Amino acid sequence: MMKLTKKAASFIVLGALLTVALTGCQSSDATSPETGQSTANEQSKGEGASNSTAPASENSEEKGTEAIKEGSMEKEGNVVLKELAFVYNEHTIAISDTANEDQMEQMLGKPDNLKSHTYSAGDGTNMDTLIGFTEKVYTYPGLEIKTISIPEGKQDSIFHIEITDPKYATVRNIKAGDSLDTLKNAYPEGKLLGDGAPDEEDDFRYEPSNYVDVMSFHIKDAKVESIQIYSLLD
Repeated sequence: MMKLTKKAASFIVLGALLTVALTGCQSSDATSPETGQSTANEQSKGEGASNSTAPASENSEEKGTEAIKEGSMEKEGNVVLKELAFVYNEHTIAISDTANEDQMEQMLGKPDNLKSHTYSAGDGTNMDTLIGFTEKVYTYPGLEIKTISIPEGKQDSIFHIEITDPKYATVRNIKAGDSLDTLKNAYPEGKLLGDGAPDEEDDFRYEPSNYVDVMSFHIKDAKVESIQIYSLLD
């Protein structure tokens, strides 16, 4: 009887262990799909986040492009025209700027001399391509500015600037009297046209790829003697 009782107890214990084991397996199997589903949901959320940030990135790029102001970047291989300019009393005056007589006086004061000439076939200048155009020359101490206006009443546009007075500095703060080394540091893209001997006269040129708009520094005794900024007329 004792032996049977021990055997019965053993079977009961073994059965209980099997039941616990089976329950654990079922519990594990039940939670596995949830874990997989959770992982899938997380991946889905992650993909959604990634997709939602893509337009934001594109928008930020578009905003960055919009934030770039006109004239601050090169366009079609041409140099930024605002580089071909000088500064005076917080006014930046550049090649291709439009400026009539009143505007010139507001920026630079009344000129010492103002000349105006309208090109014609019989004026002796042999500038047939400019017939009908009106050129004006504004002369100040140490500064000369030329404008041109096409026929039919279009506004005057600056095409030539010559500077000999150090109170007129380029936008990179180079002025008459500065050393050649200072000039080279400010305009590393430029080059000397001659041999570049420091004790000889030479011209240091800074120009865009189209060779139409030019800034030229005349060098004498290793210093900037004068500055010319000009656009070649067709």
